[in-house]
Amino acid sequence: MKLSVMQENLARGLSVVSRAVSSRSTLPVLANVLLRTEDAGLKLTATNLEIGITYWVPGKIETDGATTVPARLLTDLVGSLPASERVDLELQGADTLHLRCGRFATHVKGIDADEFPTIQTAGERPTTRVSQKVLKRALDETVFAAASDEARPILTGVLARFEGSRLTLAAADNYRIAVRTIDVLDPVEAASVVIPARALGELGRILADTDDPVELVLAQARNQVLFHLEGVDIVSRLIDGQFPNYQQVLPASHATRAEIDREELLRAVRPAALIASSSANIVKLQVGGEDGGVVVTATAEVGDYTGDVEATVEGDATTIAFNARYLNDVLGNVQADRFALELNGPLSPGVFRPVGDDAYVHVVMPVRTTS
Repeated sequence: MKLSVMQENLARGLSVVSRAVSSRSTLPVLANVLLRTEDAGLKLTATNLEIGITYWVPGKIETDGATTVPARLLTDLVGSLPASERVDLELQGADTLHLRCGRFATHVKGIDADEFPTIQTAGERPTTRVSQKVLKRALDETVFAAASDEARPILTGVLARFEGSRLTLAAADNYRIAVRTIDVLDPVEAASVVIPARALGELGRILADTDDPVELVLAQARNQVLFHLEGVDIVSRLIDGQFPNYQQVLPASHATRAEIDREELLRAVRPAALIASSSANIVKLQVGGEDGGVVVTATAEVGDYTGDVEATVEGDATTIAFNARYLNDVLGNVQADRFALELNGPLSPGVFRPVGDDAYVHVVMPVRTTS
């Protein structure tokens, strides 16, 4: 294997694929990145056996070949090289990669490419396609709500429900639910799968703010899903199991409704969260009442906080307590100028809906307090 690539292209590719590198595997080769010449360029691949990322780097190939080298070491080495310079790569012997850039040269010991697991790449007919910009927003607004605790593995994933020209993404832990419905470019037969939130998080980092499509290949026979965009493939295993019926938790009606500017409420909640973080992380919202609007409060041993937010309130006045982190998450991640907050008293879930956008809903469970 002998080839030349540009430093910035190689650095970019390594930064993308290295996010799939295994940090805890007992297989040494999974700490490596696979380098293989293909299609007049260099194909970089990394995997932790759950997620696999492939990135194509344009280059000039002299001789074909493949090897694997430690991903973190190679990423750091390439990142330290002069930008906009040519990097020459050559496999010497069975497993030594020689890297030269200008007056810099190094040798890195690797592991034979045959020991690297086979990773599925695009080639099959896409199940459907989705605008990158649309999918990126949907992932930003849902993935954060998935559980990080492995106690219930199904909740560490995001439900993807395909139905005709619509795709609904739903994420939940024991305290909140986020649901976003988007349009796909090609109608698809009804199907539901659960995709690991981590895989979708990595996909969201790669997607661009463009209408160019990302292809989606649903290979349920292999229990995998593959996303393909220009120069990048992400393949992920699916999570087995039945995702909870989140629709049963969505309140069908409300006794109180407040329309609030999202930025104003976020500015009120953030200092409240700082005070609340020293105790139980509880922030209270008093909705309606004598002055109307919404009053955000927090009380702890370190002090207390009160913030007033203008709002249009309909229905009964009520006070409800939430975990401050969950409020910050929904207000900070969801694109909306104004939210409608729908409530049914202090012990029922709070529902956040972007005003004028029926395709998104976010439910947060309240915190029981003594007062």
